Amino acid sequence: MKRYEAIWEIYNKCSNNQMRDVYIDEIEIEDPEEYVRHKFRDKVLEYDIIHKEDGSIVFEIMTSGMKQRMTFTEV
Repeated sequence: MKRYEAIWEIYNKCSNNQMRDVYIDEIEIEDPEEYVRHKFRDKVLEYDIIHKEDGSIVFEIMTSGMKQRMTFTEV
């Protein structure tokens, strides 16, 4: 298992509020993609994966009409 800092951002749908909810956690997982699929297993899920130069893995997620982002950085 690898240890990651996981940042989960949920974009606000209200046009007058540019803030987003942000949750930060350290987790031990084998596969970030499997973690994302499991987290949203009861929803229709679409996502793109971006591999950053610093080794971070970013998931641009769309589910239930909401844009979300999960970033995993190995610690």
